[in-house]
Amino acid sequence: MVFRRPSRWAIALPVALALAGLSGCGSGAPATSTTSASAGADATEVTVFAAASLTGTFTDLGKTFEAAHPGTTVRFNFGSSATLAQQIVQGAPADVFAAASPATMKTVTDASPAGSPATFARNKLQIAVPAGNPAQVEELKDLTDAKVKVALCAEQVPCGAAAAKALDAAGLKVTPVTLEQDVKATLTKVKLGEVDAALVYKTDVIASAGKVTGIEFPEADQAINDYPIATLAQAPAGDAARRFVDLVLSQQGKDVLTKAGFEAP
Repeated sequence: MVFRRPSRWAIALPVALALAGLSGCGSGAPATSTTSASAGADATEVTVFAAASLTGTFTDLGKTFEAAHPGTTVRFNFGSSATLAQQIVQGAPADVFAAASPATMKTVTDASPAGSPATFARNKLQIAVPAGNPAQVEELKDLTDAKVKVALCAEQVPCGAAAAKALDAAGLKVTPVTLEQDVKATLTKVKLGEVDAALVYKTDVIASAGKVTGIEFPEADQAINDYPIATLAQAPAGDAARRFVDLVLSQQGKDVLTKAGFEAP
C-alpha cells in the first residue's frame, strides 16, 4: 500500500477556515459587550427626596431634565419633609433634598455635610373644602365650630407647623378630627368628603381644581413656608444632582413653580 503525503493546501485550507470562524466570533462579541458597557457607564440615576407638595412640579421638572440629559433617570421619593429628613439622616441614599421648610432642611444639614441650601419657592395655606362646601365654611374662625370636621397636618411636619402658626396668629383653637403625616393625605380627606375642611397649601388646592375649593384667609400671610433645596455631600450622582438643582433654580424652574401657585422667594 502506498501512502501519499497530504498537500500543503489540503492542510492549510481547513485551518484557515477554522481561524476565520474564530476571528469572526471574537470580533462580534466584544463589540456588543463594549457597546453595552458604554451605555451602562453613561447612564446616571439621580435620586431626589422632595416634599409631598412638590409632587406635580418636580415630576414635570424631572421629565424636562431627563429630556435634556439622555441616559439620565430622575427618581423621586415624595413625602413629609420631616419623614424624608429622618430617612436621609439614617442613611437613605439620596442626591438632592427639597424640603417644605428650613427647619426640616436643618435636620439634614446639621447631621451630615450638604451643599448650601438655596430657597427656591414659597408656599402659603388655604382652607380647602369639598366641592359645594356643604359645611358653608367662609373663614378661619368657622373651623372652631364643633360641628365642622377639620383635618390638619401633624404639627411636626411643615404644613402642620404652618397651620399652628396661622391659628396662633388668629388667636383661634381648632380641634381636628384627624392629623395626617403630609399635605397630600390631609387634602385627600377633603376630596373623599370625610372632613368639611382642611388647612393645606394653596398649590395643592390648585392641583385639585374641581375636586376641592380653596378659601384664602389673611392669617396665612403670617405662616408662609420657604422651600430650600440642596445637594447632599455624599450624593452618588453628584454632578447630575447639581445640574438638577440648577434647573430648579433657573428661570425655567421658576416658571413651572409659579404656574403651580408657588411664590417667588
